[in-house]
Amino acid sequence: MPFVSHPRRSCPRRAGTREAEAEPYVCVPGRSLCSSSPSCSLLPTVCFLTALAEPSSLSPQGRKGFYFHYWALFDGHAGSGAAVMASRRLHLHICEQAGAAELSRAPVTEDNGEVPSDALPRFHLEKAVSHESLVIGAIENAFKHMDNQIAQERASQSISGGCCALAAVYLMGKFYVANAGDSRAIIIRNGEIIPMSREFTPETERQRLQFLAFLRPELLGKEFTHLEFPRRIQPKELGKKMLYRDQNMNGWAYKKIEEDDLKFPLIYGEGKKARVMATIGVTRGLGDHDLKVFSSNIHIKPFLSCFPEVRVYDLTQYEHCPDDVLVLGTDGLWDVTNDEEVASVVMEVLTSYEPNDLCRYTMVAQELVVRSRGVLKERGWRLPNDRLGSGDDISVFVIPLGGPGNYT
Repeated sequence: MPFVSHPRRSCPRRAGTREAEAEPYVCVPGRSLCSSSPSCSLLPTVCFLTALAEPSSLSPQGRKGFYFHYWALFDGHAGSGAAVMASRRLHLHICEQAGAAELSRAPVTEDNGEVPSDALPRFHLEKAVSHESLVIGAIENAFKHMDNQIAQERASQSISGGCCALAAVYLMGKFYVANAGDSRAIIIRNGEIIPMSREFTPETERQRLQFLAFLRPELLGKEFTHLEFPRRIQPKELGKKMLYRDQNMNGWAYKKIEEDDLKFPLIYGEGKKARVMATIGVTRGLGDHDLKVFSSNIHIKPFLSCFPEVRVYDLTQYEHCPDDVLVLGTDGLWDVTNDEEVASVVMEVLTSYEPNDLCRYTMVAQELVVRSRGVLKERGWRLPNDRLGSGDDISVFVIPLGGPGNYT
């Protein structure tokens, strides 16, 4: 069944106590296995954590750190193992990397690029490093360490498949939204839609994939070509001219068809049907270390990146009201509901509740799931306009950006 999460659920830990500061704490409100295939999993996680600065050099009584909040969605494929492990461990990797970055200390430069008077560069060519970039680097490193852990423990822990990962970290007045996969996030502020992520698919990352294949043709196993054509090339078309594009091109040009062009293209199909090596439709995520092309020994993992794109939103730059929200959703939502429709549902539901009623955000998430799933009819799940509803897992977080007293 689809999962509707409550973003405002609090963790039962007393703030300010030694126990609260001693170790990370995670509150998992629920999970949902794929309703259409037992090989998929979708695991939402919401956490409240403490990252420690220099934990080895401080006694338990003298530990110092900082708090941050964390929400994440893990949409599994080809097995639930990677999604399950990431839901249990990614926040700990973020906590560890944030502590290692010593974010509680002053950065080399302020976020505006100016060098603090008490932290002058050692030489005039030293790069400016802002506090924000340290957080981004910590999150990126955490994803890498998470992927490495899955690789190292996949045999002993029976970790199968891979997963797309979308995480939001709230730290020191800023939201850091990290996406690796085809889940997405948007902010709705005063009716304005602000994209906080983008999908990573064979089409959106075509040039990166083609460039890697161009540099390392051995990864193609003599069965694929890195070039893209509008359609499959037939043997009878050898010597003729056909439109193509390579890793350096955004447009199309003509080339004379050669023997190598008859190989299957690295990227084939379009839209949701686009695939890398006719196998997988996402190009970033965690896991998939054992994924191979069907009936071959060609590994696909070298083409998949575990690194997320991290976008930052500074809450201190704007006055937010209770109707301003951050929406995180898996591709099951966005496949059938566009940004404008999501914003419309958000406004419709929120205005039907009092600003101080915290369940209003849960009801928004629930309504987004229900409307995207549709109604089960003889011809499958259908939306009101008779379009196909989402047959995929759907999970949504709706996170308020302003409190009840923030109306202006």
